[in-house]
Amino acid sequence: MMGFITHCWKNVGFEFWIRTGCLVGACFLALSQAWGQSATLELVNLRANRQDNVLVLNAQLKLELGPVVEDALVKGLAVHFMAEAELMRDRWYWFDRKVGVVTRYYRLAFQPLTRRWRLNVSSEPFSVTSLAGSISQNFESLNEALGVIQRQSHWKVADASELNPEARQYVLYRFKLDVSQLPRPFQIAAGNQADWNLQVASQLRLSAEMVR
Repeated sequence: MMGFITHCWKNVGFEFWIRTGCLVGACFLALSQAWGQSATLELVNLRANRQDNVLVLNAQLKLELGPVVEDALVKGLAVHFMAEAELMRDRWYWFDRKVGVVTRYYRLAFQPLTRRWRLNVSSEPFSVTSLAGSISQNFESLNEALGVIQRQSHWKVADASELNPEARQYVLYRFKLDVSQLPRPFQIAAGNQADWNLQVASQLRLSAEMVR
């Protein structure tokens, strides 16, 4: 009788550990897949057009933050982004000439007390101007805040007087997560993590209709 009970316990114990091992393995797989979702930054669309003697730029991005950056935001760290557009003119005899440059700065932060997200937008670096000199918006979710950053519409790049109808010109567009605005210890740590290395660049040639 004792041998029968022992044999049964052996079978039950073996099945228990097999099932437990499978469950733990499945949990680890799910967690690794969730944590392994990397950050994404893609330039979906970039176009320019003339509006009332002004050259404006429209950019559409696909921006998804990685878990490391999201965790830093929830813990109170503000994250900065920068969009830059340079108007360039071809020169066959030397480097292309920079006619002008415009920049947008974004500061994204989480507010623990209200559980809301605040986005500040400025044409000047936040290290130079205070938040009071920027446009501020509050959002219920992170996706809503990122949606504003992803859509850069009717952005004035240059006046018509700055365009030369006799020259070939293009706009050089860049967007990045600005690690230089992080506290120094975070800058060092972020250098080895792909989630913080978000940047994209593209060149848009201006048509003859745009520069006349």
